[in-house]
Amino acid sequence: MKHKAVRKAVRKFAETELGPISHEIDRESRFPWEVIEKMRLLNYFGLQVPRKYGGAELDTISYAITVEELSRVCAAIGLCITVHNSVGAYPIVRFGNVEQKKRFLPLLASGEHIGAFCLTEANAGSDASAVETTAVIDNGDYIINGTKVFVTNGGVCDLALTFAAMDLGDRRSAAGVFIVEKNMPGFFVGELEDMCGMRANPVSSLFFEDVRVPQSHLLGRPGDGLKIGLITLDTGRIGVGAQALGVAQAAFEAAVKYSKERQQFRKPISSFQTIQNYLADMATQIDAARLLLYRACASKDAGQPFGAEAAMAKLHCSTTATQVTNLALQIHGGYGYSKEYDVERYFRDAKVTEIYEGTSEVQRMVIARSVLSQLT
Repeated sequence: MKHKAVRKAVRKFAETELGPISHEIDRESRFPWEVIEKMRLLNYFGLQVPRKYGGAELDTISYAITVEELSRVCAAIGLCITVHNSVGAYPIVRFGNVEQKKRFLPLLASGEHIGAFCLTEANAGSDASAVETTAVIDNGDYIINGTKVFVTNGGVCDLALTFAAMDLGDRRSAAGVFIVEKNMPGFFVGELEDMCGMRANPVSSLFFEDVRVPQSHLLGRPGDGLKIGLITLDTGRIGVGAQALGVAQAAFEAAVKYSKERQQFRKPISSFQTIQNYLADMATQIDAARLLLYRACASKDAGQPFGAEAAMAKLHCSTTATQVTNLALQIHGGYGYSKEYDVERYFRDAKVTEIYEGTSEVQRMVIARSVLSQLT
């Protein structure tokens, strides 16, 4: 009942507040601050933050449902919420010390600060150990230099968890994750990217030029960066899986509706076996994706290892999103290729879910590693 109530409440909010503007903000690449303000009041920015820090402290299935329902209406805002919660706030919940939690979690939970996670660089993405951003000790502080690219929420973030090499001779074992605040001198936001999809999310590069960060802003211990980064990405994959699932669900519903309305040969195209086969495959893929996603959520909440489960969920949900949106566009025919119909937006939004938070190829590596370790 709890999960049904969460779904009902979020769906109503999304359809009421995001539905009327989703087409417009995609076309204009506009971040809807007017809706973000309302989301702050409803604790969307503190979904899994403990209540003592001002969060909603939801279980992970409720969190996934929230992201799914937001993304069903506007995937770009679903992206903002999942990145903020899963790779912005969660690492501090999981790895932060008492002082870091007291200082930063209330700001993140309230949405006063929007969070981002900065790993990807021009020469580093799937290979996290190849980062060229550096953090060097100087008079008791860390001096950070480097550039991060394709940062989700980058254009509006107030707090950026930044992955940096602490020892150029051994990036893999001596990396760190640093809490960098927007007002720190030397921290600059680049121009917003002109993206194919998710256009209402302000994706940008971030520049670090001799940014002085106190040692108290290091998350975990020196050298913990890779471990923190990989566990954070496991959590992020649940969120991206939920986002992809929401996009697929929206495209499927649009395809069903259109197939019942569109007439050819004097009858609705839903009466043709080919269209019925498409819809049957879409429904089956979506249900399978949802079950994989909820299994990963349940494993996380039970305190069990969930890396492989999250990778399977993310892989299948993102693949489902691209396949379902492709079929939905095909069912719409020429109208599906027109920007007057939302299905072309779903088509554009779906693809990137196979890329960020680890490409589909990386997910297969994670899954294969788990399979091979269990059979040896």
